[in-house]
Amino acid sequence: RSTRPWTPAVDIFETENDLVLKADLPDVDQKDIDVRVENQTLTIAGQRKFEKQESTKGFHRIERSYGNFVRSFAVPSSFNTEEISAEYKNGVLSVTLPKKEAAKPRQVKIEVKA
Repeated sequence: RSTRPWTPAVDIFETENDLVLKADLPDVDQKDIDVRVENQTLTIAGQRKFEKQESTKGFHRIERSYGNFVRSFAVPSSFNTEEISAEYKNGVLSVTLPKKEAAKPRQVKIEVKA
C-alpha cells in the first residue's frame, strides 16, 4: 500500500463570467469530498480510500496514492464566493465561482458626432 501523500491535479481557468477549478478525483466517493470558501480561500479536501483486503496478495504493483488530501487556493476579490457551485462527474470535481457584476467586461456604445 502506498503511503505517499496524495495531491490531486487541478486546472484553474477564467471565462468571461466565471473562475472555474477542475480537480481530478478518480475513485473518490462524492460523500468524501468537502468544498468550502473562507476569507477568499477555496479549500478542497477529501479522501481516496484503499480497498481493504485481507492482504495485498494478488497485487503486482501499487502505484496510486491513497488517503487524505487538501488543496487550498486564493480567490481574487473580483469573484463572488457567496454564489459558488460544485459538480462531481466522471471523477472530476468542477467548482465555479461567478465574477462580481463590477468585474465583468462591459461594452459601452459611444455616439460619434460629425
